[in-house]
Amino acid sequence: MTPVRRRELLALAVAVGFAAWLVVRSAYGSLPPFQWWLPVPLGVLAVAEALGARTLRARLTAERAGRRGPGRSPATAARPVEPLLVARLAVLAQASAWVGAVVAGLWGGLLLHTAPAVGRLGAASGDTVSAVLGVLLAAGLVAAALWLEHVCRVPPDEDEGTGEGAA
Repeated sequence: MTPVRRRELLALAVAVGFAAWLVVRSAYGSLPPFQWWLPVPLGVLAVAEALGARTLRARLTAERAGRRGPGRSPATAARPVEPLLVARLAVLAQASAWVGAVVAGLWGGLLLHTAPAVGRLGAASGDTVSAVLGVLLAAGLVAAALWLEHVCRVPPDEDEGTGEGAA
């Protein structure tokens, strides 16, 4: 499994943003108002993934330190992390990064249309607030997902760099 490339996420967000801007530009009058709370689930998911990344990093660090310790006792041993859990979290992180990029593009397309129209359209001010929140929370989801993906990476073996590996 290869890590998510940030360039591809950015290209996807820009392409979706342009397509969303075209759709919003042509159909803005017939769209329902965008409420400020619509992007909040993205923020909840971003916080959950960030907390999961922090917890997983701490558990993996403790497990690796316990494996290296010479006189490790069972009382101080870290609870082992299941490899399948880490693999599932890595897949969740990648999926969240792609979804966050798409949603950031959607909210960005709305923002591109509503921000310049705040003075002349009454609904544009509320929609602009929603779009700004949407872009920020979707970007937060992408950042949390990329961090979780980074935490899920397997570190290189310590004896690989020294050339003293068991043959």
